[in-house]
Amino acid sequence: MTNELVNQRHSMVHHALGTKIVLTLFGDRYYPLLARSMRLIDEYEDRLTVNRPESEVMSVNHAAGKEPKVVSPSTYELIKLAVKYSRENFGFNALIGPLVKLWKIGFTGANVPQDADIQERLKLIDPYKVLLDDDYRTVFLEEAGMELDLGGIAKGYIADRVRDFWIEQGVQAGIINLGGNLLFVGKSPRREDGQWVIGVQDPRLKRGDDIEVVRKPACSAVTSGIYERFLEVNGKKYHHLLDPRTGYPLQTDLSSVTVFTEQSVMGEIEAKRLFFNGSPIKDWQKQPGNLGAVFIKQDESLLEVNV
Repeated sequence: MTNELVNQRHSMVHHALGTKIVLTLFGDRYYPLLARSMRLIDEYEDRLTVNRPESEVMSVNHAAGKEPKVVSPSTYELIKLAVKYSRENFGFNALIGPLVKLWKIGFTGANVPQDADIQERLKLIDPYKVLLDDDYRTVFLEEAGMELDLGGIAKGYIADRVRDFWIEQGVQAGIINLGGNLLFVGKSPRREDGQWVIGVQDPRLKRGDDIEVVRKPACSAVTSGIYERFLEVNGKKYHHLLDPRTGYPLQTDLSSVTVFTEQSVMGEIEAKRLFFNGSPIKDWQKQPGNLGAVFIKQDESLLEVNV
């Protein structure tokens, strides 16, 4: 990688997936790929969003309790992945929408619901009530009122697809930033060793202020945390990260967990696995694709695993 590439840096900013998207490519000849990549992101959002009345995922939700719905291959692949990890019951649950809408933390009408209402909603978030048919590529939510929401996994999946597109096009170096969900492609032209310098967000400060900096080869960096949205009632704080096993905000002394993984979609999953666990998992970093993690406690102390 030549130093010349450092001066051939091109970025494009776009709003999609409910966040600020920033794509950066190194190399003048790759500049036209930025607009094509943004269109690709929009196409995935059109299929996966639950923030509009119509999408492939919303067609599944509208048909809950009624009938199965056929979806495109990529949507089916992502739903199948989301359901698989939801069934592991470690904290990630792609069916949690009805519970989130009950609490409304971070939105107008946020409240602490009655326990009886929480128990009723828990019946609607059972991932074993999602029926998948690989032959016909259909998805069926068995109970009326169930909702599939891929928001906790979609950004990682889409980032991986953009990276695949860039690699197909011969891109040597680039950065995919989907609202703080980072994916680095190729070797960094800024460093002789080709490693990327990655900042870990300080939970107390505004986005972009780092508490730690790590150096890694091309990888994804994904953070799960409770510091951005919460509800305060009678002096008690309720953060937005609900535990699908209890129906209540997760009890934790962590503020955030940042994971470094080869695949961004797995970063989304593994960040939640570690956050809900509350501490490092034995031999976690030995699993294929897991490259390290940084735990930040609410008292601001740090614990680094294999970074």
